[in-house]
Amino acid sequence: MKSDIKVCSAWKAVHDRPVYTLSNTCPDCGADAINSAPAPYSPTDPHAEYRRRTRE
Repeated sequence: MKSDIKVCSAWKAVHDRPVYTLSNTCPDCGADAINSAPAPYSPTDPHAEYRRRTRE
């Protein structure tokens, strides 16, 4: 899953809080912006089979 909202990749080292943006770079420091939302489930999720069964 990909989100349009991105966060500064260097926010922990440079900023005191996360800096969110829609562009590919941070508006404050110019660092690369990365996807802010992790995938909802890991590809190696051990319970994926059971979760798919409950949807059927």
